[in-house]
Amino acid sequence: MEYELNKGIGQNPEFKGLKAQYLFIFAGGLLAVFVVFVVMYMAGIDQWVCIAFGAVSASALVWLTFRLNAKYGEHGLMKRLAKRQHPRYLINRITVRRLFTPKKKSV
Repeated sequence: MEYELNKGIGQNPEFKGLKAQYLFIFAGGLLAVFVVFVVMYMAGIDQWVCIAFGAVSASALVWLTFRLNAKYGEHGLMKRLAKRQHPRYLINRITVRRLFTPKKKSV
């Protein structure tokens, strides 16, 4: 079975409809699910509980990643996260008179 990773000149990578940062979210999430699965299994939790956890969490990850990709598009998620970093408004508590008066130099 051969999977094609389409990356044209100047284009972002796309795999099965997932674009740009969603590929990293998808791959990192699956790696995290696998690590948690292995830790649970090594801790002695029942095998079927580990398999059920892995299947449910991997399915939820796939569904959420494709949903975010469809909802926000290629750059929309980064724009949304960047918008949360900016303040809604700026507060300046200095009076206008104080802004325009020169500071006295101390000798």
